[in-house]
Amino acid sequence: MKRYRVIYFLIIFALFFIQCNICDAKQRPESFDGKGYVGTLPDLTRNYEPQEPKQSTPEMNPAKDFNSENELKPVPRDNPAFVNMILKTDKTSQYVNDLNEFIPLLEDIYDLIENNSNVQIFNAKVYYFNKNADYFRDKYQNKPESHFVSYKRLMELSLHARSIALLRNEAEKYNPYLAYGDAGYIYNPNSITEQLGYLKTEIEQTILILKESN
Repeated sequence: MKRYRVIYFLIIFALFFIQCNICDAKQRPESFDGKGYVGTLPDLTRNYEPQEPKQSTPEMNPAKDFNSENELKPVPRDNPAFVNMILKTDKTSQYVNDLNEFIPLLEDIYDLIENNSNVQIFNAKVYYFNKNADYFRDKYQNKPESHFVSYKRLMELSLHARSIALLRNEAEKYNPYLAYGDAGYIYNPNSITEQLGYLKTEIEQTILILKESN
């Protein structure tokens, strides 16, 4: 009889235990992810995320029509190759610059003699050359440059060219009325041609001296 009672109590206890486990399973949450003792824990890892370094892309602003002659070119002020560039200043003296201005004037007179141009054109070119020579003389006559060979040669050429221009002008005016005697020989066309030949040679030599002075 005792055996049946013990078995009965064991069955009752087993049923009670199974029922308790079933109730506890219904109240238990399905997942404990992100759960704490009293609620959801804060995400503590978000302040420790690695930051990627920021990369800046250089801004390119190409000039429109850079190869155009009318377009203003940008100055590369931030380019060391430009900033550190050694600029060569013009070391040519003003005297040499003034000498160079005479070269094309003399070449024009030389061509006029070579082409046997008329008196009016020749005298006009010589007059312009002499006016520049007078200015050049006044500018440097009291300076050390007045002792240079180029200076003296220009002054001599100016006097010679002036005299030939005057001779040609007088021959043009008086030649029809003069006999080719002793008085009129100087206005003879052959004599004038000979004088122009001397002037042509002198001009050629002077141009060479001026170019060598650079």
